[in-house]
Amino acid sequence: MKPRDPHPSPPATGPSPLAIVYVLDDEPEMVTALTRLLRARGFEVRGFTSVREFLDAFRADDHSCLVLDVAMPELDGLKLQQRLTHHGILIPIVFLTGHGDIPMSVRAVKAGATDFLTKPVDVEALVHAVRAALRLAETRHQEIREATALATRFASISPREREVMAHVVAGQMNKQIAAELGTGQQNIKLHRAHLMKKMGVETLADLVRAAARLGMGA
Repeated sequence: MKPRDPHPSPPATGPSPLAIVYVLDDEPEMVTALTRLLRARGFEVRGFTSVREFLDAFRADDHSCLVLDVAMPELDGLKLQQRLTHHGILIPIVFLTGHGDIPMSVRAVKAGATDFLTKPVDVEALVHAVRAALRLAETRHQEIREATALATRFASISPREREVMAHVVAGQMNKQIAAELGTGQQNIKLHRAHLMKKMGVETLADLVRAAARLGMGA
């Protein structure tokens, strides 16, 4: 069943060219129809008719989403979703099905799917779902970039600065930290200034938030 588009609209500006929409369905006609439809709306699309082809082409660092048919002969969509999640691949998935039911859609969404649409799919609903999925992908990539940058900054501070940071985020004053570490308050002030600069933060609140993201307990 091909997508229905009762009121075709002109191509719209799509997401960044770096954003990729993977389409996976065992019906070649469906893949062709979805690929043409989404490309006409400005998306970069790569279509596949087998799980193996998709897995061979997919790159985890892509800013992407997956439009996935539930009823795949090799590995059904829900099991593929489980496999991807098991390997830490959190690509946003928009499920398509010709015989979906509420329990199935609930399982898919609980497992991380962004949407669950039935065939023949409404074009506007699909475009909306794909855009939402790509926004989620961008958010996740941004979070990964920020986490990586934060970890790099944390790795640049010295062991002594890490000790001072742990005490600071625990709410201790310079005088208390100096007493516990057996040094002078001036040294603590210097360490504190250095670690704040290396961590790229300006306030204590920012430092506490960075420590929380790094998993440092109070």
